Amino acid sequence: MTAAEATTEPRVVGRRQRTAGEKGRSVLWHLCLLASLVVVLYPAFWVLTASIKPNADIITDLSPIPATITWENFASAFDGLAGVPLWRFFWNSFVIAALSVIGIVVSCSITAYALGRLEFPGRKAMFAVVIATLLLPGQVMLIPQYLIFSELDVVNTIFPLVIGKFLALDAFFVFMYIQFLRGIPRELDQAATIDGAGHFRIFFSIMLPLLRPAIVTSSIFTFIGSWNDFMGPLIYLHEIEKFPLPRLLQSYNNTEAVSNYGGMMAMTLLSLVPVVLFFLVFQKFLIKGIATSGVKG
Repeated sequence: MTAAEATTEPRVVGRRQRTAGEKGRSVLWHLCLLASLVVVLYPAFWVLTASIKPNADIITDLSPIPATITWENFASAFDGLAGVPLWRFFWNSFVIAALSVIGIVVSCSITAYALGRLEFPGRKAMFAVVIATLLLPGQVMLIPQYLIFSELDVVNTIFPLVIGKFLALDAFFVFMYIQFLRGIPRELDQAATIDGAGHFRIFFSIMLPLLRPAIVTSSIFTFIGSWNDFMGPLIYLHEIEKFPLPRLLQSYNNTEAVSNYGGMMAMTLLSLVPVVLFFLVFQKFLIKGIATSGVKG
């Protein structure tokens, strides 16, 4: 074999064999991950198995595997509560969550554009106030807000649950939009201004399409947070036909002083379905929205 032929042959690099210590650490690491996975998924598994147990066995039988399988819990859940059908509670939750998503996207994106792209006196002070509200616990505002809504005579309506979303009161999403806007080149604004576009045209035609990852991210968090919100409906909603799903779950323990744990577990499982589907559909946009810090290309 000549030297030229020898140099043209592909060089085969053998895979390094792992030592016994490395194999042991790898096995230990995977066992720890599996143990953590079991701990995280056990509550969901318990809810699933409890939803097909008889009501008496949910408290007395500690085994996660049901001794007797019954579907009466789901029948009870589908019947609703106090004569109100199940679809009514799903519809109430959907209306609150949808309005919350629309309010957050519209108000927070417009506020972020004003604070992040426009120049006007007091802009930095306003931005500092918005960030400072992140340090204010929501529980501090419960009593003042209730007194205000009581004077406006809007208690026992969904108005108190969604009006804050339309006023950009969620400083976290305003900050997220501002951080995303900072990654968009200002040359786009300048070019649009030279072409005669105003701020509304720049925002709706240029900025809003580029904000799609941030919009989807805020929509996912807002939808899940509003769908699972219990404190707001507990304070402001008093009639059962206006209850969303989290408020309904609490009512299962107050029906004629008898706790319907089986129906509550079945309803919990059903209430998780829209949230899981919503997350699965938009999860790739969620990852992109968190990882993307600007415009590429």
